[in-house]
Amino acid sequence: MADIDDYYGLLGVSRHATEDEIKRAYLKLARELHPDTNPGDHGSEEQFKQINLAYETLRDPERRRQYDMFGPAGVRGGGAGAGSAAGDPFAGFGGGGLGDLFDAFFGGAGGGGMGSRQTRSGPRKGEDAEATLILEFEEAVFGVQHELTVRLPQACPTCTGTGARPGTTPISCSGCHGAGEVRRVRQSILGQMVTSTPCNRCGGSGEEITSPCADCRGEGRRREERSLVVDVPAGVDEGSTLRLPGRGAGGMRGGPAGDLYVHLRIRDHRTIARRGTDLLSVVHVAMTQAALGVSIPFETLDGVEELIIPDGTQSGREFRLRGRGVPHLQGRGRGDLVVTVIVDTPTDLSKDHEQLLRQVAAGRGEEVAPPDTGLMSKLRSAFK
Repeated sequence: MADIDDYYGLLGVSRHATEDEIKRAYLKLARELHPDTNPGDHGSEEQFKQINLAYETLRDPERRRQYDMFGPAGVRGGGAGAGSAAGDPFAGFGGGGLGDLFDAFFGGAGGGGMGSRQTRSGPRKGEDAEATLILEFEEAVFGVQHELTVRLPQACPTCTGTGARPGTTPISCSGCHGAGEVRRVRQSILGQMVTSTPCNRCGGSGEEITSPCADCRGEGRRREERSLVVDVPAGVDEGSTLRLPGRGAGGMRGGPAGDLYVHLRIRDHRTIARRGTDLLSVVHVAMTQAALGVSIPFETLDGVEELIIPDGTQSGREFRLRGRGVPHLQGRGRGDLVVTVIVDTPTDLSKDHEQLLRQVAAGRGEEVAPPDTGLMSKLRSAFK
């Protein structure tokens, strides 16, 4: 088994797994590890407790959000999942053993000694939504709390999300008699099994609206604009996507909201580029500075620092400023800032400067072009 604090690892799913993927993974493990299947095996019973806690945490959007942000410490000490895993391994299923385990997944229990229960599936969950957030280069590197405005279906304020005209109330659905689901019986190797699907008449709410709200036409929600604050972690890159559980479209007639997926776009920096967790920049120095060495002020994202260029530096040489790059998104520390030196050759020498360079070249035994004569300058200009 995985680390008991890694709930995703315990269930064998990724951190971006959907609710259905989490449910399927849990069902498979629960069948294998359930104490009814492994009588007397205390190891399997302990593992079942662990996956039960993991599932009870990740199946709930708010508890999953707290776990994603703060780890197990963010969800311990409260919630049905924590209590059930710490005590009775069947507590999360009402104490009914393997029968209630199947009831949790199929919306009803099978016959043949597995019990029988009728539960309303509830209002339908809202749709997931997408939005784009544009960040400045520095915001992506260091992280930021950024305000984002979205226009999504939200609970109707007139009917408070019920979908019924004020002063009236919904009635029990005539199609499913308030159950919110339609059940079908089938035979399997485990005996008689009952599966259920949301009622088409009421959409799973178990209720019908006889007097719809005039503002939302019985849907229980209206499209409205709202602002929310997005916590952007340090080190995100172009094209990253943040998942905000429960921030998507509100569900119909009081159903839970979907998730909001925020796609990040990052503006370019005027002097700095990015390569993974390293930052890249260029500094131009004069020929004399490269030959004799110089200390120059250089602007980093952390502020101005002194960059020492030693004598004899060649064009293209790289200098690495440790820990001045991008923070590691999934760990500690930062990348580096890599500065490439470009040596600029002068093109506008005065007569005196040219004479000095010729003296240097002669002293070093270096062959250079002869001085321009008036005729040579005219000929050169003619061919430009």
